[in-house]
Amino acid sequence: MKNKSKIVILVTGGTFDKEYNEITGKLFFSESHIKEMLKLGRCRIKVDIKNLMLKDSLDMEKIDRKLILDACLRTSANKIVITHGTDTMTKTAKLLSENIKDKTIVFTGAMIPYKFGASDGLFNLGSALTATQILNHGIYIAINGNLFNWNEVKKNQKKGVFESTY
Repeated sequence: MKNKSKIVILVTGGTFDKEYNEITGKLFFSESHIKEMLKLGRCRIKVDIKNLMLKDSLDMEKIDRKLILDACLRTSANKIVITHGTDTMTKTAKLLSENIKDKTIVFTGAMIPYKFGASDGLFNLGSALTATQILNHGIYIAINGNLFNWNEVKKNQKKGVFESTY
């Protein structure tokens, strides 16, 4: 199966792009790691990376979600991957599902920051890129080897995993 359509990756932050400050012991944002991750994963598909923000999803406000929606609506690409914090990923997905019907949008994130070395981020990014190429139009979440319809999943905060609600 060959798919030459360009995929747009919208970067919004989340654990995916956090780093660790060894002095303060706190996590922080410096820059997105997406380009490095694509290189490490030997990605051979056409992508266009748009850095929208670097925010923890718990700190996202209505205006941030509107910015993500506007970016999805403005792009001519109909295949989009969104890196997003896992805590409120479904909240942003809901807004997009109410306003976009003609694109394939796959959210992904990580439970462990990429810079920690043992992150699930690289695997999740690859899964999201693959899913975006083969799925019909809709809003999805690709995480830890699972693919969910956005409205059939929830994050189990105690276990730190996404579970089907269907």
